Amino acid sequence: MTAPRQWRRLLGAALAVSTALLVVTATGAEASPPLPQQDASNNHEMGASIRAHDGVAPAGLAPASVDASVPGIDVSSYQGNVNWASYWSAGKKFAYVKATEGTGYQNAYFSQQYTGSYNVGMIRGAYHYGRPDTSGGAAQADYFVAHGGGWSKDGKTLPGTLDIEWGPNNACYGKTPAQMVAWIKAFSDEYHAKTTRWPVIYTATSWWSQCTGNTGDFSSTNPLWVARYASSAGTLPYHWGFYTFWQYSSSPIDQDQFSADISRLKVLATG
Repeated sequence: MTAPRQWRRLLGAALAVSTALLVVTATGAEASPPLPQQDASNNHEMGASIRAHDGVAPAGLAPASVDASVPGIDVSSYQGNVNWASYWSAGKKFAYVKATEGTGYQNAYFSQQYTGSYNVGMIRGAYHYGRPDTSGGAAQADYFVAHGGGWSKDGKTLPGTLDIEWGPNNACYGKTPAQMVAWIKAFSDEYHAKTTRWPVIYTATSWWSQCTGNTGDFSSTNPLWVARYASSAGTLPYHWGFYTFWQYSSSPIDQDQFSADISRLKVLATG
């Protein structure tokens, strides 16, 4: 990891505050507002540690093929109040919103982001930033479900996501591969018990290999959301033969695509 994610984000926020005007992106979506005030220890945005660790530039690379796929975005408190109408106009059809982290943090903007994306017509879901160093997987799944991460069979709510990547202090949170696999399984099993859905797992192939040792197979139950900022998703984590979501860029906001057409996305939401 080249730098802790919170310091990278705080530096970016300071630069944003000093800028007089926000740049409007080529898609017509509004640029993200400055980082809101919050506990820096919980300032973890999906994918930031992956970008820092892998040393990849968050360039606005488009997927090699977007045939029969659905574009979307993911957001956290870093984006503040989101202008969802602008992203809908830019063609984004789904969104994932950070709800919780560990068992002590909730996204202060969750309601505006989660409800706002739904109100413009997006299919949306919530994600939890996993912290295996602070508490057990089942406890964090319970906290997630209790604070926005649940699921309802309304055709507009995606199953919750476990965001598992390099930690702010230790790449694998001080756990052995066997302990990490057990933690992920505990989270997944508890989420399934509470919601009837298996959580999506968001990760990077390099983290998965390093921190699970490619032991433990979640491919038959948990949809994969792979993070790779390139023109293709590349090699996938252990035993997954395909991805469901792919985060391919973080410019000007985290950019994602669903691997099939909108009808299949609705099936995923419906259960």
